[in-house]
Amino acid sequence: MSDLYEQLQALVGSTSGEATVGPDPVNAPMIRHMVEALGDANPVYVDEAAAKAAGFDGIVAPATMLQTWSMGGLHRKAPSPNGGWGAALVLLDGAGFTSTVAVNCEQEYVRYLQTGDRVTVTGLLESVSEEKATGLGVGHFVTTKDEYRDQDGELVGTHRFRVLKFKPGTGRNATPAKEDRPLRPRPPTTLDTQWWFDACKEGRLLIQRCTACGTLRHPPGPACASCHSFDWDTVEASGKGTVYSFVVTHHPQAPAFDYPLPIVLVELEEGTRLVSNLVDVDPDDVEIGMPVIAELVAFDDELTIPQFRPQGSKA
Repeated sequence: MSDLYEQLQALVGSTSGEATVGPDPVNAPMIRHMVEALGDANPVYVDEAAAKAAGFDGIVAPATMLQTWSMGGLHRKAPSPNGGWGAALVLLDGAGFTSTVAVNCEQEYVRYLQTGDRVTVTGLLESVSEEKATGLGVGHFVTTKDEYRDQDGELVGTHRFRVLKFKPGTGRNATPAKEDRPLRPRPPTTLDTQWWFDACKEGRLLIQRCTACGTLRHPPGPACASCHSFDWDTVEASGKGTVYSFVVTHHPQAPAFDYPLPIVLVELEEGTRLVSNLVDVDPDDVEIGMPVIAELVAFDDELTIPQFRPQGSKA
């Protein structure tokens, strides 16, 4: 048994500080918003007479709203590092298990909550598994259990939440060395788009232009969306543009790429937009409006496509 596992087991059963008191009592407006969003037409949630006819003292909240009444909002406090879940996180992060993925949750409902109830939650660390080898990486499964009680201290429900804390890059699907990687996936092409990829192989980033009205368009297509003309030619793009939108992909991972993988929608200075990867940048530094420039990269003898890098960085 490792020292880390012994320390984690010593924390099992402990809590992360004092109980959390819900910021608001169970109330009809929040219930109404929830059932309207879900399309739940059960009248016991919104009609007091219907609720009493069903045997309740008044309007009740859907059981699945259990967590709603204790949520801390955007500025909720981090769990205390002095016990329970918070202390387990500190130990696991310090040992290199820095990545987290949710596995599952389980809820048990003891009774319906009614308007006016005030919910208090106590969370404890229920279990930590031995080190496991998974597709994502080597790690530990950590389970917490939250107990929900009303203003009289009576148990109204429980919530178990399980996550995997794992070491990035240690999974069965870890990215292989570059020399062992498969070829980058081939983009689908048609007679309407093949010319664009051929131009990239020639070192030119082209934009399709309607010769009838002058509208530029990308992706390439057979007809102009503005005037419906089938006549077109091309203009050569400078490659300069700005990040219009982006996403940083972590999982699932394809072995031909490096991760984290910034994928950007770039607005070229000519006005059209192009989806590609962003290279030579820390993924945390990517932002909307970042000036970028295209570089035509030959991945193999068949595939050359543009990749973007921040303007001013060295190729």
